[in-house]
Amino acid sequence: MKKTKLLSLLLALCMVLSLAACGGSSSGSSAPAESSGDAAPAASGDTLKIGVISPNTGNLAAYGTGIHTGAELAVEEINAAGGILGQQVELVELDDRADPTECLNAFNNLVSQGIGLIIGSATSGATSAITGPANEEEVVIIAPTATADSITTEDDYIFRVCYADSAQGAIAAAYAKTAGYDKVGIVYCAGDVYSSGLKDSFSAACAEQGIEVVATESSAALTTTEYTNQFTAMVNAGLDFVYAPYYYDVIGPYVIPQARAAGYDGVIMGADGYDTTPDYVREADAPAFNNIYWTNHYFAGDTSEKVTSFVAAYKDKFGSEPSAFGATGYDSVYVYKAAIEAAGSTDPAAVRDALADTSTVYECVSGTFSFDESGTPVKGAPVITFKDNGDGTIGMELVDVVEASDLA
Repeated sequence: MKKTKLLSLLLALCMVLSLAACGGSSSGSSAPAESSGDAAPAASGDTLKIGVISPNTGNLAAYGTGIHTGAELAVEEINAAGGILGQQVELVELDDRADPTECLNAFNNLVSQGIGLIIGSATSGATSAITGPANEEEVVIIAPTATADSITTEDDYIFRVCYADSAQGAIAAAYAKTAGYDKVGIVYCAGDVYSSGLKDSFSAACAEQGIEVVATESSAALTTTEYTNQFTAMVNAGLDFVYAPYYYDVIGPYVIPQARAAGYDGVIMGADGYDTTPDYVREADAPAFNNIYWTNHYFAGDTSEKVTSFVAAYKDKFGSEPSAFGATGYDSVYVYKAAIEAAGSTDPAAVRDALADTSTVYECVSGTFSFDESGTPVKGAPVITFKDNGDGTIGMELVDVVEASDLA
């Protein structure tokens, strides 16, 4: 069971505020919680191994790069400060190429090494392959960016630091309403769980917001490279707002340029990952990227101390600005740190119970949040747009922040 009344009471009394970049806090005392079962706090001097599964090669390698570099930065900081419960942390990183079978293989590899705490994976399709096995093996999963609603359920071992698609679709619809659009279109991938889930949540939220979905077009698979007909339909419907939840490797080279070539010059709005773009987007014709908006896990230009410190440290270590996947990879490690310290143990069952305490508040780069009963954060999101830097390159700027309270 993810959360018992007894453990909830103990953890509410015993959760401590982490002084690191993503701390968990509650209103109780600073004494460590008792661990569940027979697990004992780990001995000082041992190494705590945390698995990381991400797509480090293939079409979505930029997602994996963000997750594992963000996690590596967090571990470097934690180890320099003395580790967790006296242990130095070591990441065991495996590549799943965003493929469900490869993700399951990576999971089994980590379990065979005795690793019971895992971060991963990036995509919902891959992550869904390991949620059942994780529950069976009693291995904790923190997903950095797997947003499908079905990833987390009550009373299991699966958590995430990102919002769910039902929230992300609602955030997009709330922004459309605020921006004054009462008629919209949707172009999505029917063969992808992430894209189709976002389409469903956005459609449902539009109905609640009084927004009419006038036209819906789809592609069969993520390998589709032709989107002219879909956006011609949007032009014919007289629309100037289209929700297009795709990955960056589809948006950059295909959707955006073909939509503009078809005569559609209105808003294209998407979801997390639009900014995780390789060079072919950065070098593209900048004006084509006007009126492109997306919901994201964080904004690198945020002026809060937590974000500015993270961005500066990441740039110093890796020489580039961290994507949202870097932020959630980083946050995943610090959420584990807070939960382990609250549990007083690295035992997966004890860590799971600490994470399941919904009274804990995590102050992270990707937002301040508590987990709901399913293990999903309750939080809003920034809305970001590309901007033309005037030199043929693309920058980004914050448009709006939709809070969780705005979705009620």
